[in-house]
Amino acid sequence: MERLSGLDASFLYLESRSQLMHVSGILELDPGTVEGGYRFEDMRAEFDRRIRALPQFRRRLHSSMVNVDHPVWIEDTEFDVEAHVHRVAVPAPGGDKELADLCAHVAGLPLDRSRPLWEMWVMEGLRSEDGSGERIGVMIRMHHAGVDGVTGAGLLAQLCSPTPEAPELDQKLIGVTAGGAPALELAAEGVFNVVRRPLSLVSLIPRTAAVPLRWVQRARRGEAMPAPFSAPRTSFNGTISPHRTIAFAQVPLADVKRIKDAYGVKINDVVMSACSGALRDFLLAGDELPAQPLVGMIPVSVHGADTEPSLVEGTNKVTGMFIRLATDVADPAGRLEAIRRRAATAKDHHGEIGSNLLRSWAQFAPATLLAAAAKVYGDRNLAELHPVVHNLVISNVAGPEFPLYFLGAKIESMYPLGPVFHGAGLNITVFSADGKLNIGAIGCKRQLRDLWPLVRAFQAEIGALLTGVSQQTLEQHRHDGDRTEATGAAPDAHAGGSDDH
Repeated sequence: MERLSGLDASFLYLESRSQLMHVSGILELDPGTVEGGYRFEDMRAEFDRRIRALPQFRRRLHSSMVNVDHPVWIEDTEFDVEAHVHRVAVPAPGGDKELADLCAHVAGLPLDRSRPLWEMWVMEGLRSEDGSGERIGVMIRMHHAGVDGVTGAGLLAQLCSPTPEAPELDQKLIGVTAGGAPALELAAEGVFNVVRRPLSLVSLIPRTAAVPLRWVQRARRGEAMPAPFSAPRTSFNGTISPHRTIAFAQVPLADVKRIKDAYGVKINDVVMSACSGALRDFLLAGDELPAQPLVGMIPVSVHGADTEPSLVEGTNKVTGMFIRLATDVADPAGRLEAIRRRAATAKDHHGEIGSNLLRSWAQFAPATLLAAAAKVYGDRNLAELHPVVHNLVISNVAGPEFPLYFLGAKIESMYPLGPVFHGAGLNITVFSADGKLNIGAIGCKRQLRDLWPLVRAFQAEIGALLTGVSQQTLEQHRHDGDRTEATGAAPDAHAGGSDDH
């Protein structure tokens, strides 16, 4: 029996018909690598074989009247893979837009809480960009109560392999189950957790009380990340509907690394700068760009951080960092420099705040009260009545730099998608793998009818930064040539090629 942490359970309590709390991934597969040829029945059977060694895919929620604490995970003794793996066809002509529209429809459907909280949709009839060959689309959805970014990527990685051949299963995991939940044990452990929880307040309250004071002190010195409720309002910062819109794109990872090296920044800086430029162009096109820069919320993994004895371990080990995006800067190179400074400030400030602070307070999350509050908040459109907490969520996840095969089919692209919330109806997630940077955007369809211009603007922003790198290189060569002509000396053999560069 494994109990959900307060943060895990919060994703259950805050979920409503409009605010669905699952994370998703869209895979485009080349079925030509599957040994013996692709058949849906064979793919599902191989998936069923592999999850024999993945007990996380077979666990479901459980609670009862005797449980006074958060729910627990138990083994689904009636697990049936056919209830989770579905087969649909992408509408003609089977392009990216049709795939995105179909995935957007699926993303707006709630997961069945009486079963393990995941689904896989195999989408046939997808055509390659040039229309020359057929591909398979796969959408996997998992509830945020059971995965965060790190654990979700880890589970997906276990369904993949570096070669098309089916891997051997980990024999140590076969037969491992999530177990059951005897009523006496469930009640006793729940009472124990609830009774000891107030003891954590002894250290939690002083640590929390110091945060606002230090925040104000940092803000006065210009060394603070933006405070919650300080973001400007846009069309996607209101009450969301149950309906979703999705768009995705790719850029070569080599281009991003070239920009990173030329400007002396990090890959994450390039990603955040490209998001800033894309959002700026997107909002300018709708004549709604605020003068004040947008504020992004960046999920930060705290896996590996020291935990506290009073905390239930749980699955979600994540906190959030606010960053002021560079939507107020017109020049691409200037945006990148602004992001570099703002990201460094936000990271330094965030590092001062305890990594377990959010998780510690989440342990006190009351199920009934949170669920009722979430319903009232959405039904009464309360997101429009207070200042915007943050404008959107942006995530950047690094994956393997080699080809991967999903159940034997080569992965051509892998687009991650996070949840959207009342007050922040847009989520951009970036995932790098196999030499490609994959950009996935999901939003509330009532607020954002079409996200394709946004992801295309991201691609254009990378192109603009790359053009700047080429101009820098050309100017450097001209400078070196002028210096050589003036002095008669050979150019520096180490110019542009040192280890530091």
